Amino acid sequence: MTAIEPWHRALADLLSLSHRLPPDQLPVAVNDALRPLGAAVTVYLVDAEQRDLRPLPERGRPTPDPLPIDSSLAGRAFTQVEVHAGQGPPPRLWVPVVDGTDRLGLLEVFPPAGTDLADEGVRDGCRLVSGMVGHLVTSKGTHGDTLHRTRRSRPMGVSAELLWQLLPPLTFAAWDTTVSALLEPCYEVGGDAFDYAVDGGVVALAILDGVGHGLPAVLTTSVALAALRAARRTGSDLPGLVRAVDAAIAAQWRDARFVTAVLAEFDTDTGLLRYVNAGHPPPVLLRRGRAVQALDGGRRLPLGLPDDRVDVAETRLEPGDRLLLHTDGVTEARDPAGEMFGLPRLADLAERHIGSGLPAPEILRRLSHAVVGHQAGPHQDDATLMLLEWSAAAAARTQP
Repeated sequence: MTAIEPWHRALADLLSLSHRLPPDQLPVAVNDALRPLGAAVTVYLVDAEQRDLRPLPERGRPTPDPLPIDSSLAGRAFTQVEVHAGQGPPPRLWVPVVDGTDRLGLLEVFPPAGTDLADEGVRDGCRLVSGMVGHLVTSKGTHGDTLHRTRRSRPMGVSAELLWQLLPPLTFAAWDTTVSALLEPCYEVGGDAFDYAVDGGVVALAILDGVGHGLPAVLTTSVALAALRAARRTGSDLPGLVRAVDAAIAAQWRDARFVTAVLAEFDTDTGLLRYVNAGHPPPVLLRRGRAVQALDGGRRLPLGLPDDRVDVAETRLEPGDRLLLHTDGVTEARDPAGEMFGLPRLADLAERHIGSGLPAPEILRRLSHAVVGHQAGPHQDDATLMLLEWSAAAAARTQP
């Protein structure tokens, strides 16, 4: 029997248990599946603001304290998306939990006494189980509230509750392309949103910012997002997407509501990027780790305002390029003295984190926290970031 075979049986047992599994029983099911191996597990999920790893409660076991991402070995395993060993006592493995490439948390695995923590068979087995846990966290999240409750450090406002249900996963990676996004503040959002879709070698991107704040802004953005997806799924081109959103907003409101946005299509076979900028801050092109250009073409009025122009701008990316999109809440965030965060600071920090070899979601996590730290207080506006990486090596860094 090979070292991996008992883990295969545990994976099969967990799959069998999962079909009728309530969300709050996920930790019990994982431990039941691993008990024949003599192993035990604690499941941690990353909180909404991506500062702590919060344990899923399990009946009959004491619930550990949350773990800080920025100052713990567990946090290092999460940020680097790599398995790390802790010598204890007792010895344990910290194993990233991802769904595809979307970082969700960690497994704290306590293997049987005497286990070699460097054994690749053991680590591969842990990765198999953590992958299944990632899929279960995502699929079971719609069936109960325990998983959502665990990831929150405080109550979520109505506008945020609505918006988070509409957004895609924070990170997706294919063989040579990664898309990652992050939105702050987590619990009281305004009108920011993002979207992406990957089909037939084309990556569709959208970053949006609805006028106003709170629930009215989220409602405007929600209509724009729904219209965008409906048109995209019928095969509309970029001009068709713009017109569909214009029409949807105009049909619902007569008070000059609007959404600023960048809508883009990126062909991963040719490197061609086509985009429309509707009153939004221009995306930043990073090449060889350096910010080289703000893409300021394709301009028109914000979506929802009368403007017959739909000029589609084009540029060609090179392998290894990155495209950073953001809302004005990032660059216009002000410190207590009134100084704005600014585009130069954003570009400089992005260059530093790219140079450190960090995966895309970790680059955005650190950029977002830098904006929060700069403000040293409540957000005056949403701050949304989105990063496209055209690189097989970058895509590989997003999974364990």
